[in-house]
This record gives sequence, C-alpha cells and structure tokens, in this order.
Amino acid sequence: MKIVYSIKVALSCLVVFALYSCSSRPENVNRVDTLPEIYPDYTGVTIPVGLAPLNFSMADKDYTTIDVEVNGSKGGNIHANGDYADFDIDEWHQLLKKNKGGVLTFSVCAEKDGQWTGFRDFIVNISDQPLDAWGITYRRVPPTYEMFGQMGLYQRDLSSFEETPLLVNTQTPGQCLNCHTSNRTNPDQYVFHVRGEHGATAISRNGHIELLKAKNEFLGGSMVYPYWHPNGRYCAFSTNKTSQMFHTNKQHKPTEVYDSSSDVFVYDCETNTVLCDSLIMNKTWAENTPAFSHDGKWLYFTTALQQEYPQNYDQEKYCLCRVSFDEATGKIGQQVDTLINAQQTGKSVSWPRPSYDGRYLMFTQTDYGYFTIWHPEADLWLWDLETGEMRPMMEVNSERAESFHNWSANSHWFLFTSRRENGLYTQLYFSTIDEQGRATKPFLLPQRNPRQYYRRLMQSFNTPDFASRPIKRNTRGLADKIQKDERSL
Repeated sequence: MKIVYSIKVALSCLVVFALYSCSSRPENVNRVDTLPEIYPDYTGVTIPVGLAPLNFSMADKDYTTIDVEVNGSKGGNIHANGDYADFDIDEWHQLLKKNKGGVLTFSVCAEKDGQWTGFRDFIVNISDQPLDAWGITYRRVPPTYEMFGQMGLYQRDLSSFEETPLLVNTQTPGQCLNCHTSNRTNPDQYVFHVRGEHGATAISRNGHIELLKAKNEFLGGSMVYPYWHPNGRYCAFSTNKTSQMFHTNKQHKPTEVYDSSSDVFVYDCETNTVLCDSLIMNKTWAENTPAFSHDGKWLYFTTALQQEYPQNYDQEKYCLCRVSFDEATGKIGQQVDTLINAQQTGKSVSWPRPSYDGRYLMFTQTDYGYFTIWHPEADLWLWDLETGEMRPMMEVNSERAESFHNWSANSHWFLFTSRRENGLYTQLYFSTIDEQGRATKPFLLPQRNPRQYYRRLMQSFNTPDFASRPIKRNTRGLADKIQKDERSL
C-alpha cells in the first residue's frame, strides 16, 4: 500500500511539474518605456478595500499570454499568468486589506509572436475610505428602442463576480421592468415599476410589498423616476406621458425621448395617498426627475417650458428647482426656487442627486431634454453646496454620454453609467471624491474575464445604485403577485 501511495504522489508531482513547465513564462524580455494598453484601463485608478479583483487583458488581442506581478507598498504580492490576468480572489483581498491607504504596483509582461515585451509599471491606489456597500443593483436592458425585450433587475456582490437576478421579465411575460430604487442603499426599502399587462408600481417597506396601479387616471400617467424621503415614509415620483422618435441623419443620436406632459408629486406610503400641489404640477411646465435633499427638507426637481412636440423637441431645456417640504404634514412649501436657469445657461439639467452627507449635488447637463443616454454631449456636473462652486466633472467625463449616477451611503464613492467605450451600450463606472472635492479616475465594473464578458453582453446597465446588503429574494412569489390584478390606489 505504501508503494502504491508513493507512486500516486510521484505521478501527481510530475503532472503539476509538466503543467507548470508548459505555461509560458517571460524569457528574453524586450523592455519598453511605455505603459501597457490593457482592457479595462485600470492604470492609475483608486479602488476601495474589498473590491473584486481587477482582472484585465491586453487591449491588443494578438498578445497571447500576459504575466503580471503585483506588489503592495505596505507589503505582500500576487502573481497571474495566462491569456488574461486572473487573480486569486482570496489573495487579492488579503493584498488590498494589507495595503489600505497605500499603492499597488503592477509589472506587466506580454507575449506576441513568441516575443515577450516588458512594459513600464503602473499603479493602483487603495483608498482608506471604505466603500460602505455590499454591492449594487441595476437593470440590464437592450440598448435600443425595443419594447419588452429581454431585461431584468439584478444585484451584484462587489467583493466577487456573483450576480443574482431580482426579477426578470421571462417571469412576467410581455412586461417591462423599470427603475429599481432603494432608500439610501437600504435593501429593505425599494420601489420599481412594471409596464404592460398587469402593470404595477411595486413598493417594498418593512418586509411587505405593495402593488399600486401602474397608471392612475387622476395623475394622468405612470409613477416613474422615484426618489425616497430619508425618513422612508414618503417617495417622490414624476408622472410622465413619454414618446419616442427616431433620427435618420444623426449617427450618434438615433433615438429621442420626450414627454408630452409630466408632473411631480409625493406618495405617502403610510396613508396610501398622493400628495399633489400646483407648484409642482403645472400644465404650462413639465416637472420631472425629483429628489429629496439629504435632510428631507427640500424637494429638488427639474422643469421645462412645455413645447410643441415633436417639432420643438430640441427646445426642451430643463431648469433645476427646489421647493421646501414639511415631513410632519407632508406639505409642499409656497415658493419654488430656481437654482439653475436654463434660459441663462442654454443647457438642460436632469437627474439631480444630492450626496447623503449634504455636501454635494451631482447632476447631468446636456444640450436639451432629460433622457440623456443618447446624448453624446451629456456630462456629469458637481455642485459644492458649501462653497457654491459648480463645475463639469472633467475627471470622469468623456466624449460620449455620461448619465445616471448615485452615491454610496457614506458619500465618498459614486457610480454612473457611460457609453464611452462604443457609444452603444451603457456600462458602469465608479469613482471617489477626495478631500479637495475632486473625483479620481473612474474604473469599469470588474468582471472575471472582462473582455469576454463585455464583448458578449448585448445589454446596457441602467439605473444603478449601491446596496448595503443583499436583497432578500422571492422572485417566483413576486412574479406571481404581479401577474394577479390586485392593486392599491
């Protein structure tokens, strides 16, 4: 028995040695003084401790093997070798934890046509600011005008590559799933909208899901673009009559979305009542994209003078406004303040998102309209509410559309969608705000094999947000409930 065991051990060792010997390791390396062109481009980014590995490939697909050594400024190192850099997830997390507030140095060699090239080292900064999030939620949807194509609501663990569905429309046939929105990353309180037959607005609070009618005759449209009051009792919505049209001569703007009418209102989840006010429901103006301030005392929204559609679609320019809100009575104030006047800037504002610490307000600015994903000129702007400085976020903007964005619970990190890679699909990027109020270079949502994942995925990421914990799922029970006709309101 001992002889047989020894033979098995010897054979195992020979197999391991043979596999190691067959792997391609750098030899006769030609050193160049240029940074490696990698996909995704993670050079110089800043990431939080606990993030999934930044796996990457060489951007040039003719490179067949990549060899990467990673060394921490505070100690520790890891190694990856293969057709792409695939780091061991446990080793990666240990390295990040050890180098919190420090720097990782990446040494990259790559082989093409039998010749190894060694590139200049690049760094990745490890922030000392925690992410303060378990993961993220988002919708994945076809990027075109398709109605009710394959889509779903998902959650993703940011410490790994695990994605799980919250609800996909194969479970609710013929329906469109929209706008999953939590209250300050709280997974126990969220809302999303379902369009089509058996449509509904689903509101989850205290472990109970209530289904409201998708459309209300009194409101004149659907309940969309929600934003929670910090106390969790109220949720602001806009109600929109949305239309689409299609350009024939604009390569980068094939689709336009506009509203023939829209208003803003507040829903009281405890009394199941709609709180309306003529200040934010005016037929002459199109109120849209509401958001409560960090303390709940103000309701931000955007508004544009109602146009003749579709001929004057490009004259639709939204101002940023606010009105006071009394959470004790649920009443809107008596005066609307115009914070950014589109008549003066000549631009249109959408998606105001206050940071939860009250320091900043981030918004999207574009030439006209509010549906920014097809507008290459759409950029993120940051308003420092303490200093009054308002500026375009040149650190994160690109030549293509930057659109929907949200803050982490501690307001140190934010995510946003961008079409910078190919102009067709929105992808998720992350950045952090430093002590000087400047954003760091954004990084793409990590994937196990990023080139394969993003080249094969034929869907866009939409309405992303952070999640402090995983959402408790009962997709079958929720889908069955939606298919029934029982509704409130």
